[in-house]
Amino acid sequence: MVQPTPRSSACGTAALIVAGGSGSRAGGEVPKQYQRLGGVPVLRRTVLALAQCPGIDVIQVVIRPQDRALYEEAVKGLALPDPVPGGHERQDSVRAGLEALAALAPERVLIHDAARPFVDGGTIARVVAALSASAGALPTLPVVDALWRVEGGCVTSAVDRTGLARAQTPQGFQFAEILAAHRKAAGQALPDDVSVLALTGATVQAVPGHAANIKLTTAADMAEAERRLLREGEVRVATGFDVHRFGPGDHVMLCGVAVPHDAGLDGHSDADVALHALTDALLGTIAAGDIGQHFPPSDPRWRGADSARFLCHAADLITARGGVIAHVDLTIIGERPKVSPHRAAMVQRLAGLLGLAPSRVSVKATTTEQLGFTGRREGLAAQAVATVRLPFDDEESL
Repeated sequence: MVQPTPRSSACGTAALIVAGGSGSRAGGEVPKQYQRLGGVPVLRRTVLALAQCPGIDVIQVVIRPQDRALYEEAVKGLALPDPVPGGHERQDSVRAGLEALAALAPERVLIHDAARPFVDGGTIARVVAALSASAGALPTLPVVDALWRVEGGCVTSAVDRTGLARAQTPQGFQFAEILAAHRKAAGQALPDDVSVLALTGATVQAVPGHAANIKLTTAADMAEAERRLLREGEVRVATGFDVHRFGPGDHVMLCGVAVPHDAGLDGHSDADVALHALTDALLGTIAAGDIGQHFPPSDPRWRGADSARFLCHAADLITARGGVIAHVDLTIIGERPKVSPHRAAMVQRLAGLLGLAPSRVSVKATTTEQLGFTGRREGLAAQAVATVRLPFDDEESL
């Protein structure tokens, strides 16, 4: 459900995400850009990180044609143009993406690796700002380790690191200039897009990058990124609560599972009281209001809607902040229907929606000993607790 902020028809800055590689060095059954990181595909994390930047008007992804099904699953629910089929080499893929964007005539383009899901807003802003006075901009990090030349397995000579820097993405460009440069450089093997532009003699401005903006290349990188998500940052816990009365029907929706009953539930969307409570808990971890603010009950679009859409929207907002959902806990309150026969299905459904291991999903049920409206079997209630890890914001005082 998360998508870039709506823009005007004029395109100032486009983002081009290059996801056309095989990612074979990372191992796994699918290319690294489609592997899950903290329960979320790497590509989705990358798209969401860029989508949250207010200066980006459109996001275009370049993929291998044979990965279309993986792509559609990874970006499900996101408002993106159709992907562009890439070429044999990275340069071919970038050029294909630029040609596809040419119809929009953007002023600037940011070219970013799909395997850099931890890009931060500050880096993006610095790249865009540098393009006001330069044809290109490159985020860099200083080289702090000693550099040595190795030949035949032996150290031979030291390399002076003065003036050296490590390159990151997104690399930013004036669109017309980088498109012309790529067309001219077709067939040449160059390491990155700055190298392509450099052939024209244009100026490229270096801007500070960020150490967290790592590129995931190997299986070890993926494993370390997973550990990092679970160990670093700020732990936030929030709760949610919801109530719905019984109405006509032959089943109730609980945790995305249709549970047979002699009544239905009245309320917002499909009235899944459990998913509504959990959605509010997730929104609470990032202080993003409540479900009614994002999906007003007065809006006819949400009448009868699948509440899983609301839950996934809240999860995407957390992912866009660089966060990871660590654990969720739900308690369904009511005399009937019985939850225990459906508990395993509910856990599996929640785990699938949130990209979590079932061991990180708890579903419980209780009664109020025939007290109150739930005791009188007038409706159901649910309370939820969500635990989320978010990266520390350098601009926040903790």
